[in-house]
Amino acid sequence: MASASVYSSPGFDFSNQVRNDFLMNKGIPLPKATSTGTTIVGCVFKDGIVLGADTRATEGPIVADKNCEKIHYITESIRCCGAGTAADTEFTTALISSNMELHGLSTGRKPRVVTAMTMLKQMLFRYQGQVGAALVLGGVDSTGAHLFTIHPHGSTDKLPYVTMGSGSLAAMAVFESQWHPDMSREEALSLVTAAISAGIFNDLGSGSNVDACVITEHNTEMLRNFVKPNERVTKERTYGFRRGTTKWAKESVRDLVVSEEVRMVGGDEMDTT
Repeated sequence: MASASVYSSPGFDFSNQVRNDFLMNKGIPLPKATSTGTTIVGCVFKDGIVLGADTRATEGPIVADKNCEKIHYITESIRCCGAGTAADTEFTTALISSNMELHGLSTGRKPRVVTAMTMLKQMLFRYQGQVGAALVLGGVDSTGAHLFTIHPHGSTDKLPYVTMGSGSLAAMAVFESQWHPDMSREEALSLVTAAISAGIFNDLGSGSNVDACVITEHNTEMLRNFVKPNERVTKERTYGFRRGTTKWAKESVRDLVVSEEVRMVGGDEMDTT
């Protein structure tokens, strides 16, 4: 096996390739990339930010939770949507929320959205993608409304409308065709609902309901289960049976008691003389 240099040379580093080849020769397969499913979006309107998310949590091919809350609290006027590993998004946002509260107490000022973005990107970059959290951060502070995307490796974008998750392509198609500057609250909320619905109905990793959050300078409104496009309908037939009974089609009785005859054989009788 070729030994990898202990010094960092300029350019690309292929030392992990040597390690991976060694492990494969030992019969250890390379880990596969984890496939996650979610649709999270956000857009800017004239008075603030609207965030949206679906509510399906998957565990491989299994729907683990039909009503998972993916819009996490950061501060009073900042929220963060999470896609990826559910535990990573939940605990990452909880940690940054705690740090933002401490930051506000130490400075005596209302924390800014860019501060939360910097904390999140620095933490995720430190773990080099091992923390599987893809985030949409939005909020309003003293400098206005701000919307960011934060990728698991720590890279960020600042855009007027963003999408992330496995349903992001379907949601982005809606934004690209319908978003325009200075939208009203009703227009932005309707657009976010349409974008999440596109992810729900065109991506198997997304589903169930639409959650939304409207953030303005003076108010934050969390709209849990804002739209429920997948409610279960009433069954066409009723199946009413008396409590404790079960319907059956046919009956068959088998006698499991074996009858036997006991006979006394000469020579084994008890001697009574």
